[in-house]
Amino acid sequence: MKAKNYSSVLRTGAAMCFTALLLSACGGTKWGFPYKADIQQGNWITSEQVEQLRVGMTREQVRFVLGTPTLQDIFHSDRWDYPYYNKPGYGDVQKRLFTVWFDGNTLVRWDGDHQPNHEPFQNPATMGPDTPNTIQQSVDESPLEAENPNITDNYRSPDQ
Repeated sequence: MKAKNYSSVLRTGAAMCFTALLLSACGGTKWGFPYKADIQQGNWITSEQVEQLRVGMTREQVRFVLGTPTLQDIFHSDRWDYPYYNKPGYGDVQKRLFTVWFDGNTLVRWDGDHQPNHEPFQNPATMGPDTPNTIQQSVDESPLEAENPNITDNYRSPDQ
């Protein structure tokens, strides 16, 4: 009778150990146990938006192209910063900074990290070289002046 008792206890113990081992293996993979939320902050700027910048643009035109800046320092009112920070739940952290400088109300220069050529959450591997981006399409379909009639074209491009 005791031999049957010991074998059932050993069988139950072995099954519990095996189950615990299988469940502990689930937490070691990236299946979402535990869930880690993505943290995304700042402005997503694409290389197409940067290509639209021209020296001499007004603040309103730059805001139309790049969006409202995240940082506007009261001590440096002629500088707009567009930082971007993304910390995915699993993966590498992305940090980018893009800065534009004004002289009065006109754009004089810009500088920053290399900007991607795709929209956020768009897989660049699935985009072909001839795939148009939505930003470029919207610019081609309706010019900057047609979107906002209050914006004036005060500057001359270098090729004119």
